[in-house]
Amino acid sequence: MAEFHEVSPNASAGEKLTNWFENRLPTAFEAYRVHMSEYYAPKNFNFWYIFGSLAMLVLVIQIVTGIFLVMHYKPDAALAFASVEYIMRDVPWGWLVRYMHSTGASAFFVVVYLHMFRGLIYGSYRKPRELVWIFGCAIFLCLMAEAFMGYLLPWGQMSYWGAQVIVNLFAAIPFVGPDLALLIRGDFVVGDATLNRFFSFHVIAVPLVLLGLVVAHLMALHDVGSNNPDGVEIKGPNAPKDAKGHPLDGIPFHPYYTVHDIFGVSVFLMVFTAIIFFAPEMGGYFLEYNNFIPADQFKTPLHIAPVWYFTPFYSMLRAVTDEMMYALIACVLAGALFAVTKVKMATVFKGVIVVAAAALVAMMLAIDAKFWGVVAMGGGVVILFFLPWLDNSAVKSIRYRPDWHKYLYAIFVLNFLVLGYLGMLPPSNIGGRVSQAGTLFYFGFFLLMPWWSQIGTPKQVPDRVTFAAH
Repeated sequence: MAEFHEVSPNASAGEKLTNWFENRLPTAFEAYRVHMSEYYAPKNFNFWYIFGSLAMLVLVIQIVTGIFLVMHYKPDAALAFASVEYIMRDVPWGWLVRYMHSTGASAFFVVVYLHMFRGLIYGSYRKPRELVWIFGCAIFLCLMAEAFMGYLLPWGQMSYWGAQVIVNLFAAIPFVGPDLALLIRGDFVVGDATLNRFFSFHVIAVPLVLLGLVVAHLMALHDVGSNNPDGVEIKGPNAPKDAKGHPLDGIPFHPYYTVHDIFGVSVFLMVFTAIIFFAPEMGGYFLEYNNFIPADQFKTPLHIAPVWYFTPFYSMLRAVTDEMMYALIACVLAGALFAVTKVKMATVFKGVIVVAAAALVAMMLAIDAKFWGVVAMGGGVVILFFLPWLDNSAVKSIRYRPDWHKYLYAIFVLNFLVLGYLGMLPPSNIGGRVSQAGTLFYFGFFLLMPWWSQIGTPKQVPDRVTFAAH
């Protein structure tokens, strides 16, 4: 049994209450010390380090508003659209709760994309933080599934037809595709069974997995310590420490970074509330106008496109056409030729590469381009999981990499934004060509990273973090 700690009889009521709880729930207080008051984070955190806490805030907003929406929503194909209108028009403050939830979905992806970008430029996926990155990518994948399933629930035109298009993509998978699409829909067409499936996953299954991944992400982060803009380890065996073993280049997360994050949260909430009250639809980007029309299986919208946060990957899907397959085959053959002729390896490995390349080319010629479009769309997310093993740079942070790396990262971001914009537009010849070039660049950026990340002479990384008091 744990030893009880007594406080002075003259202690305040608050101190006595705290002591009472600490004696009966010491694990919680120990967790607070480990993860907050005695968790030392690098003292040189900057603006980019607020987006993790903002993602936690938006997750809480989504869970709380979702609970209130579920109280009035009816997961029935005949009643779903009307129940959303009831929430908007008749439930007290229902319009506010619904707009908080819909705006929160877009806000979630904004902060998560920025959070991932910070990890990309500062090398937060590098050793020893591979698991932190993998859990983060799993959260991103889970978040995409949660958003897609939630998008169907209003049962408007874009909800219905968007689900129709995406679910039908699974039918392109060889052998198991039709059965898989039927399993996801629960029927031969998107209907009431699909709505009930997606509702149960959106409300119960996926949030449970998401919460578990968030906990794992935070535990993995606090076990190895946070990265910083310099990429310098503050808790390593050679890092300077004080007499108590605390890193000299670190400060307690609480109260220093809790105050830092509260400021970021305040700014975020001002922007968030401004959007909710003045532009909740954001010109059709957050809530499409077609989704204010009840779902009609006999009337297809002129242009079906997913919400903005899916459009970069939707562009990759549309970019893979029959003629694009020849370019991809050329890339596979060129990669195999380069590996066999330029990379030093055993003859048996070269033989394996040649056989694998030949088999892949045969599959690409035999299987419809639609399937490879689905592979490209999914591969755009999955490839992020392998980033810790693709980057061979001698330094972590972009600060100390060759200057041309910064321009390459800037082009990557611009390319991602262009793919996102093109995914919102109807298909066109010019847009298709740009999407194809952008898709090749996106995958080339990662697949060629083991080669280009080693080129150039990095700058000298300091022994300790660079920090100026402010």
